[in-house]
Amino acid sequence: MTGPNRRPFVAAVTGLGVVSAAGIGADRTWHTVTHSDAPDSVGPLPELDGLTCDFMYTIADLDTEGILGAAAARLMDRFTRLAVIAAREAMADAALDTSAWDSGRVAVVIGSAHGGLPFYDAQHEVLARKGARRVSPMVAPLSAVNGAASNVCTDLGVHGPSMAVSATCCSGTMAIGTAYQLLRAGVCDIALAGGAESVRSRLLIAGVCQMRALSTRRDDPARACRPFDIDRDGFVMGEGAGLLVMERPEHAAARGARVRAGVAGYAASSDAYGMVAPHPDGIGIEYALRTAMAEADVTAADVGHVNAHGTSTVLNDLIEGNAIHRVLGEHGLVTSTKSMTGHTLGASGGIETALTVLSLEHRLVPPTVNLETPDPRIPVEVVRKEARPVAANCAVKSSLGIGGHNAALVLIRE
Repeated sequence: MTGPNRRPFVAAVTGLGVVSAAGIGADRTWHTVTHSDAPDSVGPLPELDGLTCDFMYTIADLDTEGILGAAAARLMDRFTRLAVIAAREAMADAALDTSAWDSGRVAVVIGSAHGGLPFYDAQHEVLARKGARRVSPMVAPLSAVNGAASNVCTDLGVHGPSMAVSATCCSGTMAIGTAYQLLRAGVCDIALAGGAESVRSRLLIAGVCQMRALSTRRDDPARACRPFDIDRDGFVMGEGAGLLVMERPEHAAARGARVRAGVAGYAASSDAYGMVAPHPDGIGIEYALRTAMAEADVTAADVGHVNAHGTSTVLNDLIEGNAIHRVLGEHGLVTSTKSMTGHTLGASGGIETALTVLSLEHRLVPPTVNLETPDPRIPVEVVRKEARPVAANCAVKSSLGIGGHNAALVLIRE
């Protein structure tokens, strides 16, 4: 990978912004996922009372109105608020001066699976109980999936392309991949990309309970999410946002920016199999992994770490783990940081890609918390109990989503 003929990366990552149940800020989230033995941010929510899964990972002590201002916050659903806060952190981390940039050469691409669903749900209750005249005129803009991208543009004064990517749990990863493609095509010099999600929705979670995709370990919520464990019984919902500032390497170099990592390859695919379960042979995620690696011009031996989708569902972990093994063989330590953040759906790819960048920086792979007895049917080496050092300068992020979506990113650090 480090030879003279290897292709240079296309997108330089110069800033990170994360808001998650593991911490407010990228550094705080990183500290939690690498040092804690059990998350303390997961527990019951009153609005989920009576459901078989009445708990989720939430972001405590975050005063969004205090950060954004009460008037501005009232015009945003919670997922949008989280995105704007993460965007501000990423911008500060990248040391970008909005007064000096060409705002028409800046893109914002943010993924979300459900957008402002909680606001939509609340207004449906208003309609049912109080009638149409009491429904908010902001239902359409606040519930729309593009709310995060639109509000980030407004907050930062961005006039370039603004896009929302909605591909269920692949949304954040695909948003970063889309931004990577925009930079490669020369459409923009800077892109802010990732995902945001907050689905405190009784309707949605009741439906996912009916799918039997959520853990029902109500007696011990902190231990419920256990990716790759033989006793896993489903995922635990979470909320959050993760955004990356990405630049053309020439642009980053011209302004003397610190380059935290580079995005060197991206691929997306579809299983063309079914709406709920991934293809049993994992053909879609295997194709995405192989294609992203070929684009980055890296081999299995180059890859030191995979931040897996790792949802803690029986089928996903089995199918993804075996696909990773077919592509990488015995190479690459695997982890699932969802064991500390919960499954943040469309935000997961953004948060987890940011953590992958930090893994490359710190040469450290976070453990998969709660993994006690690895499933013997999954032939990959999953990091557990404590963070593991890794010397490689290449890592992969994989994502799978309902509807057969798959995506993979290759990140490198030189």
